[in-house]
Amino acid sequence: MHRLKKAGKWLLYIAISIIAILLLLFAYVVYVSDIDPPAIADKSGLQREREDHGNNFYTLGNNWFRKSNSGLYEMYVEGKPFERGVVNGKLSKELVVLQEDYFNAQINKMIPSKSYLHFLKYVIGWFNRNLDKNITEEYKEEIYGVSESASDQYDYIGTNYQRILNYHAAHDIGHALQNMALVGCTSFGTWNAASADSQLIIGRNFDFYVGDDFAKNKIIAFENPAEGYKFMSVTWGGFIGVVSGMNEKGLTVTINAAKSGIPSGSATPVSLVAREILQYASDIKEAVTIAGKRKMFVSESFLVGSAADNKAVIIEKTPDTLDVYDPQSDRILCSNHFQSKGLIASEPNIEQLDKSASPYRYKRLEELLHEKGANTVLKTAAILRDRNGLHNEDIGMGNEKAMNQLIAHHAIIFEPKKLLVWVSTSPWQLGEFKAYNLHKIFALHGLKENQEICDSVLTIPADSFLYSPQYRQFENFRRYKHMISEGLEVNTDSVIASNPEFYHAYVIAGDYSFKHKDFAKAIEYYKQALTKEIATKNEEEYIQQQITASQKQTKSHD
Repeated sequence: MHRLKKAGKWLLYIAISIIAILLLLFAYVVYVSDIDPPAIADKSGLQREREDHGNNFYTLGNNWFRKSNSGLYEMYVEGKPFERGVVNGKLSKELVVLQEDYFNAQINKMIPSKSYLHFLKYVIGWFNRNLDKNITEEYKEEIYGVSESASDQYDYIGTNYQRILNYHAAHDIGHALQNMALVGCTSFGTWNAASADSQLIIGRNFDFYVGDDFAKNKIIAFENPAEGYKFMSVTWGGFIGVVSGMNEKGLTVTINAAKSGIPSGSATPVSLVAREILQYASDIKEAVTIAGKRKMFVSESFLVGSAADNKAVIIEKTPDTLDVYDPQSDRILCSNHFQSKGLIASEPNIEQLDKSASPYRYKRLEELLHEKGANTVLKTAAILRDRNGLHNEDIGMGNEKAMNQLIAHHAIIFEPKKLLVWVSTSPWQLGEFKAYNLHKIFALHGLKENQEICDSVLTIPADSFLYSPQYRQFENFRRYKHMISEGLEVNTDSVIASNPEFYHAYVIAGDYSFKHKDFAKAIEYYKQALTKEIATKNEEEYIQQQITASQKQTKSHD
C-alpha cells in the first residue's frame, strides 16, 4: 500500500510538471505571437475622411475608389507608407471588413471544430512568431494603416494589426501546413518570333480558391508610392501584397506555388517579396537582387517579365536556395514545378513532377502554344480559357490538369512595352477582359468625377462557353457539390450527368454512396472514376483506398 501511495505521488508530480510545462509553452506562444504595430510619428491621416459621391465612388484628396460597370473595383492611392495604408483602408473599408468575414467563414467551414480552431490560432502564432522581423518597415506601416479600418469583431483572434499582418502570410501557411500547392496557377510569356508583333506578352491564371465569396470583390489597385515605381496589381480588401502586377517600367510579376516542406518559423510572405520586386525593380537583374535579399519559408516561382529586357525569366526560390530559369528562347512556361538546373532535381520537385497535375498542365500549355502559332493578346486569352486536356481530350469541367480549372480568382494579360494590362471579369476568366492603360491612369492626378477608366476599345469579349448548355451543366455540378457539403440529399446519377467526363464527379458520388452505406454503388462509382483523367496521384490513391474500404464493408454485411 505504501508503495502504491508513493507511486501515486510520483505520477501526480509528473502530471503537474507536464501541465506546468504546457502552460509555460502556451504562455510563450502567446507572448511571441503578440506583435506590436510600428511606431508612427504622424497619425494625423487618421482624422481625414473619404468623400462619398454616391454610386460606390469615393475620394480622399487625390486618392479615389470606385466600382466599375464591369463589376471590378478600382482604386488609386499615393503617398508615404502609413498614409497610403490609411487611405486604402478608408476608401475600401467595406471590402476590408467583408473580405475578413468571407475568409473566416471559409476557415470555419473547412475547420468546424472551435477547439481545433483555437489551437490552430496558436500554431499559426508559432509559425509567425518572427513575422514582423521579416517584413520591411514600409510594408508594416502600410499594413498598420489599412488595419485601422478593419472590424473589431475578430479581436478574439488578435488585434486588427496582428490579423491583417498575418493574413499576408495565409497563402504561405496554408501551403506549408497542407504540404500542397494551394495556388495551382499557370503562367507563360512570348516575345520576339513567338509573338506576332515580336513584343513581350504575358498571361496567367491565378487559380486560388477560398470560396466563391472571397473572389467576389476584386480590386484593381493603382499605387503611386512616395518611393519606388508606380504600379498596378489585382488584389482584395485589406491586402497590400502582390500576386499579379505590373509597374510603370513595364516590369511584371506573377507568383506560382511550388512543393514545400513544413517550415520551422516565419519569413517574408511570398506576396510581399513580389510587391517589393514590383515597386523597386525596373529590370530582371534588379528583380533577382531583391528576391535574393529576402528569406521565405515556402517554395515559389516568380515569373518576371521585363519591357527593358523584352523577355521573361522565372526566379525559383526555396527557403534556402535561389535559382533563375532562363529558357534561352522566345517563350517561357510556368506551372507548379521548378525548371532551373539548381532545383529541377531537388527531392520535393521530383515528387511534385511525379504526383501533381503540374507536368500535365505544362504539356498542355506547350501543345496550345504550338497549335496557335505566333502569339497575340487574343490568343493568350483563349489559352487561359482552355478547358481541355492533352490532344483536346475532354477531361471534365474543373479538372486541375486543364489550363482553365474554373476556380480562378482572376486571369491577367500584360503587354509591358505598351503598359497595357487586361483583367478578367467574373465568373473566373470567362467574363470580359477589361483593358487598362497605365500611361493614362497615372496621368489622371486624381479622379474628379465617377467615370470608366478602362479602355473599352480594347475589351476582350466574354467566352462563348458562358452561354452554352455545358456551362449550365457545370453550374448544376457546383450546386450538387454545395448541397452535399450542406448535408442535403442528392441524386448521384444527376451528379454524374452534370459532369460525366470529370473523375471527381464519380468520387463525389462514390463518397456520398459510401456515407449512406450503399457500398456496392460506391464501388461502381469509384471504379468509373479510375477510367477518367485523374489530376493527382494522391487522389488516385484515395480512390483505391475507398474501393478497398467499400469492399470490406460489403463483405462484413454479407
